[in-house]
Amino acid sequence: ITRQNMANWCIRLAEEYLSILYDHLHEELYFYHVIQADETPVLVNHDGRKAGSKSWMWVYRSGHLYQDRQIVLYEYQQTRNASHPREFLKGYDGICVTDGYQVYHTLEKELEELTIAGCWVHCRRRFDEALKLIPKSCQKESNVFLLMKQIQAIYREEGKLKDLSSDERLKQRQVVIRPLVDAFFAYLKTIKVSKKDKFGDAVGYALNQEKYLRVFLTDGDIPIDNNASERAIRGFCIGKKNWQMIDTINGAKTSAIIYSIVETAKANNLKPFNYVQYLLEELPQHMDDRDCSFLEDLLPWSEKLPAEIRKA
Repeated sequence: ITRQNMANWCIRLAEEYLSILYDHLHEELYFYHVIQADETPVLVNHDGRKAGSKSWMWVYRSGHLYQDRQIVLYEYQQTRNASHPREFLKGYDGICVTDGYQVYHTLEKELEELTIAGCWVHCRRRFDEALKLIPKSCQKESNVFLLMKQIQAIYREEGKLKDLSSDERLKQRQVVIRPLVDAFFAYLKTIKVSKKDKFGDAVGYALNQEKYLRVFLTDGDIPIDNNASERAIRGFCIGKKNWQMIDTINGAKTSAIIYSIVETAKANNLKPFNYVQYLLEELPQHMDDRDCSFLEDLLPWSEKLPAEIRKA
């Protein structure tokens, strides 16, 4: 069996069968009050542009603080501009956790029902990079060291809340974490920095993102960072190191669908291979159905799934 034939089989299976469940999961995602988004570059060999042109794989997932019914969706696009999340999230009413990419902030201004929450990991990462440039013997006397300690305190207190209900988590954030965040930004605004170095970049980023970095304090369902999206896209990034590029646009769209099904299965504690096999046995039986209610029984949290699909 040639590689080309196997690729064509995957494309056909995704287009004819798995895409049906993918579209249904996209609809299901709209019921989540909090979602998360991220994107990573990918090379597509034959996409009508000059060789080496960068394409993007976007990922959207349900907020990771929801304990069950997790959804992870990939979407392939040729660019990284605002039109793609604008279309994918059209009509969505809720909160989306992202990094500091300006596209999402543009969408928030356009869409009254969309709120963007920031990512404290991206903020911490910049201060960590600045700290590493200071000799170890001098680090503890630096402003960046103190700011890192403040961020660590915020994370330490947030970590204590992971098993609480949304309401209880919100109460504790207001009482314990909000004062820490207030102190962090108050101190940040007293520091004079050069915009040309790493520390200046970190301070500028944090101040520019303050509005978004505070959003998690307003709702117990909002994660403090976007780590879950980065984890969701990691499988794709690891695979990318092996195959390096995708040959065609159809192949890229197929990859998005298959990765979505597999990552959603993993997030719901299913065996990915067994789940996909079950889908490919069941979906062809419903191709003439006008009623799509059968998809409810195929969702990764359905109680009607065979027991052997679930991880022990």
